[in-house]
Amino acid sequence: MKVDLKKSLFILPNLFTLSSVLCGYNAILILSDQPTSDDFYRAALLIVFALFFDGIDGRVARLTKTQTAIGVQLDSLADVISFGVAPAILVYHWSLAELGTGGMFVGFLYVAAGAVRLARFNVTSTGDDGQPERPGKYTQGLPIPAAAGILISIVVANTLTGKLPFSPILISSLVLALSIFMVSAMPFRSFKDLRLNLRTVLFISVALGVTVWIALKVHPSMALVWLLAAYVIIGIVESLIVLMNKAKAGIDKASQRSA
Repeated sequence: MKVDLKKSLFILPNLFTLSSVLCGYNAILILSDQPTSDDFYRAALLIVFALFFDGIDGRVARLTKTQTAIGVQLDSLADVISFGVAPAILVYHWSLAELGTGGMFVGFLYVAAGAVRLARFNVTSTGDDGQPERPGKYTQGLPIPAAAGILISIVVANTLTGKLPFSPILISSLVLALSIFMVSAMPFRSFKDLRLNLRTVLFISVALGVTVWIALKVHPSMALVWLLAAYVIIGIVESLIVLMNKAKAGIDKASQRSA
């Protein structure tokens, strides 16, 4: 029996996507029965692996030219499990459970916001024919993998460095803020259409330099917290710049009309 290698390549990126689902599913199982501190750490690492597989599947699809509509849908469904449900359960058992029903509701809002964000992404990233379009420089709203990365990096840093000053109230505020960022219209860099120019090289150099400094002077586990927090801060700053430019353009138009 002959195997069509070209058709078989379509399976490859989906295998990476399903590997991400497996990591998220395993993390949920670990947290399902009175989790300990070690269980929190193991579950967080599994979600880190899920982030790794999620970062690879799209690139593999583009390299092999096997991007499909079903791949886009599958990737979003996988993200709901691995970066929506799994991190919400992790943070709930780790901190939010102390708030009772309120903590449960905060975790649900995170999952709901992530699902809405992914549904919006699917609509905007596919054409009228249902086929995926070329990724742009920016994406609308905070990507759910980044939101999940911030939550799990805090859990990992807390496990490795000792008790960090993160109360349930502070964690619930962070979860709510991430939920708002996900469903917002803020532009966040996608890094899927990244081009190496002087500005990009300078930005990467500064980010890596600060990361190395934090890893050496504070703790290696805090480096990931910084990187993801910086990503959110950059998105907020760029949103403010866009709003300022629009306001300036509106003022200029008003002055021209009055003149």
